[in-house]
Amino acid sequence: MTKKLYGGFQAALNGFKETILFERNFRIMIVVAIVVVAAMFYFPTSRLEKVGLLFAIASVLILELINSTIERIMDVIEPEYDERVRIIKDLMAAIVLLASLGAVVVGAIIFFPYIYNLFA
Repeated sequence: MTKKLYGGFQAALNGFKETILFERNFRIMIVVAIVVVAAMFYFPTSRLEKVGLLFAIASVLILELINSTIERIMDVIEPEYDERVRIIKDLMAAIVLLASLGAVVVGAIIFFPYIYNLFA
């Protein structure tokens, strides 16, 4: 592995460490993702269902990372309160919320029959 490639991986790992240490919402999303992955293997989900769940998880986590990055950039650009920055941050939060709601719908569609059969 070249030094440049190693440095790239090290930077990515540092980014994950920073996110996990300082972004509460990301930590919550990681916990939810672990629960979903555990449920995915507990219930007899199909390969396609697993792909859908993993895609939903990855989408939400990626968008949360983008949201955190843009928030930090905006804080550097404009450290004082600015209504325009608040709007940008709110828009980013709305994007993550929409992706999260979509992931919940995907999870409900996939897991509802399994949970229903468990209690039926």
